[in-house]
Amino acid sequence: MNEIQNALAFVVELEKLKAVLRKNKPLGLDRYENSAEHSWQICLAAMSFAPQMGESVNISRVIEMLLAHDIPEIDIGDTIVYAGKTVTDEAEELAAAQRLFGMLDSEVGERLFARWQEFEAGQTLEARYARAMDRLLPVLQNVHNNGQSWRENGIRLEQVLQMNERIGLLMPKVWAELKPKIESCFATA
Repeated sequence: MNEIQNALAFVVELEKLKAVLRKNKPLGLDRYENSAEHSWQICLAAMSFAPQMGESVNISRVIEMLLAHDIPEIDIGDTIVYAGKTVTDEAEELAAAQRLFGMLDSEVGERLFARWQEFEAGQTLEARYARAMDRLLPVLQNVHNNGQSWRENGIRLEQVLQMNERIGLLMPKVWAELKPKIESCFATA
């Protein structure tokens, strides 16, 4: 196939991300969010919260990571972050990323794969910010849905605070607003 056919095939393959259900329900709806919805919203969230960063962050790079980071879920599905990843999970996710980004011509595919790897490694400022944004959205959904996915999945307050402390490391003022709201979700249990 040529470059155009590869890009068309990749974009059609991305349709499958709309069928990958997450554990959170969109506010006011009685259905679960899909990964494509999450990807769209997380990019806008990253743009919205960028001014809260104490350091300058390359928002274009962050958005590329956020758009790429869940694409392997097309092959492996979504798992709740509190379950943690096993070596097998990591190997399956890597194989999925290689297959999916490999559908594109080498330059574009390699760039998206590199952004996916950067997100997974979490070493750069942009990756740490992208990962914090990936945590922020489910927290906001849970805070405004009375802890819906935390309750449904038996997640404890300590787990939520520990998993999401990266938000506070990068954006202390945002975390100062969120932490009491998180705690109040568990206080009403």
